[in-house]
Amino acid sequence: MIDKHAGFLRRMGRSEDGNIFPLTAIALVVLAGLVGGGVDMSRAYLVQNRLQNACDAGVLAGRRSVTTDGFDKAAKDAADEYFKVNFQNEPGTSGTTFLPVSKDNGDTVDGTATTVLDSSIMKLFGFDTMSLAVECTATMSIGNSDVMMVLDTTGSMNDKLSGTSQTRMEALQAAMKNFYDTVSKATTGSNARVRYGFVPYASSANVGKLIYDVNPAYIANSVTIPSREAQDQTGWDTAVYDSGTDYGEVNSGSWYYHDGKRYYSSGSCVSQQPSDTNWSDYGSSSNNDGTYINDDGQKVTYKVKRQTQRRNDYTCWKRSNSEYYIIRRTQEREKQSYETWTQDPIFTPTTDPSAADRYRYKDVTYNTTAFKSGSTVQTLTGNGFKWEGSKWDGCIEERATVATDKITFSKATGVTPSGMYDLDIDTIPNSDATRWKPLWPKVAYLRTTYSGSNTPTSAAESDFGSKRTDYCPYKAQNFQTMTKKAFEDYADALTPWGGTYHDIGMIWGTRLSSETGIFSSNVTEAPKNGGKVSRHIIFMTDGDPTAYEREYTAWGIEFHSRRVTDDGESDHVNRHVQRMLTACEIAKSKGIRVWVIAFATKMTTELEKCASQDSDFPASNAGELNKAFQEIAKQVGELRVTQ
Repeated sequence: MIDKHAGFLRRMGRSEDGNIFPLTAIALVVLAGLVGGGVDMSRAYLVQNRLQNACDAGVLAGRRSVTTDGFDKAAKDAADEYFKVNFQNEPGTSGTTFLPVSKDNGDTVDGTATTVLDSSIMKLFGFDTMSLAVECTATMSIGNSDVMMVLDTTGSMNDKLSGTSQTRMEALQAAMKNFYDTVSKATTGSNARVRYGFVPYASSANVGKLIYDVNPAYIANSVTIPSREAQDQTGWDTAVYDSGTDYGEVNSGSWYYHDGKRYYSSGSCVSQQPSDTNWSDYGSSSNNDGTYINDDGQKVTYKVKRQTQRRNDYTCWKRSNSEYYIIRRTQEREKQSYETWTQDPIFTPTTDPSAADRYRYKDVTYNTTAFKSGSTVQTLTGNGFKWEGSKWDGCIEERATVATDKITFSKATGVTPSGMYDLDIDTIPNSDATRWKPLWPKVAYLRTTYSGSNTPTSAAESDFGSKRTDYCPYKAQNFQTMTKKAFEDYADALTPWGGTYHDIGMIWGTRLSSETGIFSSNVTEAPKNGGKVSRHIIFMTDGDPTAYEREYTAWGIEFHSRRVTDDGESDHVNRHVQRMLTACEIAKSKGIRVWVIAFATKMTTELEKCASQDSDFPASNAGELNKAFQEIAKQVGELRVTQ
């Protein structure tokens, strides 16, 4: 076999037809290069992919970390960290670098990443390493968004932040403006539409003009308010007759021996006392007739006959163990026989100040036709029976409701119990129960037990009352696009005062954001770019909820109106909290994302429950408040890789 093969090889060597050995060797070298290059190029492709992904992750993280301080060290560190997490322990790599930069103070973050990959097979051909490089860019753009800011503008927002001269309101205004700037940057050069709405709230919401602009009929033409009514006396009621006898104070004279100095034994002293001890008339009588007005304002006509009466009074006086003396004194009193005719005054309402005799504190119904249109309306409610003018500031009394401590909501069945129109977000007003009423603070009075008191009486009417204040916040705003100046002017107009009624804020934040309520034409207005719209409510509060049963709020003067509580005060705060939570659930059921910021106050269980998932932010100071608004701005916006 060996000889046979050796001969074959010798013949091949001497053949002039060609020499395939060099060709075969060359072919083997080329084939090795092709296979090796393919293997190493495949490795390089995979590594470059991972390098690109890490670069993208780095610039995205850097862009997300940008605040009003721009692309600072914190943002750069975040970019570096995300790059390292996504590109670590890559076999065969060395000298990896990542450089994130921003040329526009954080609006866009650019990155360059490089690494060196050791070759495997290509080393045989003198190619020991391969240099890889990628570039990446991240920016934030925004789609169409409607942002409703429901803002606590109550009195505590005027408090100074701990350790600073800045008030809570000033911190809020700064954070709002930074929010606008962040979102504005994200829309630069795009056709995205961003609109802003606002509901500042205290114990009511200033939404009346928005309702009126949709349809004046949605606001009632009358409102019944605990108030006071000027009245004049037109006569006296039927007299009520009474008669009787009164006896005046008994006056006694000095004691004397009744029968000289005759003394008796103990027993005989008592038995020997005279029996003439009855009262008898003494001297002439006198008559007195007249009329007076008593403390209850009643007219009393009287006839009185006065007669002096006398009697003798006897007793025993012990002088010694065996001597008892009868002594006597004379007593006098005045007997008054009287007849009275008592008449109640007859009062009727008057519009004549000169004829007014009193104010009667009671529920009074006022015509609101002119008042709700913005006209100044005169009422005879001023001190000293004077006319006073009042003009509507825009705050409202809520629709009819049910006083209950159990409220439930489901998307299928709505709010239970039925009849809670204050929590009915979408029903078109078509009755007095479903219409809103204008808040009319100048004529609102708490009925009290006496003059100057703030202690309420549950009586339907009283001669006493005290003036109420309504604490109406700044006007609310429907969704609209805003210039930077318009936005900042609105923020600067917010003024802190009043009590914290979270429910009225969330109710109206939801109403102004609902696609199916009375403001639907505004909410559903299609953007020119034809894209979808995401909707957000940012609910910011700095305090615990309150409930003032003696003040004038969106639910009236609760002690008298009793729309929320059964007795005007019990379980008051809790019932308003239930209304807030119900409004939050309704908003979320409509696809609205609810963001909650607890500023300089505790993030309570109720506030957490109000928020959408992963949408609650505690903020103990101005920096954290700004950070919370920035985080929301970034999520309202859309981060994306552009290269």
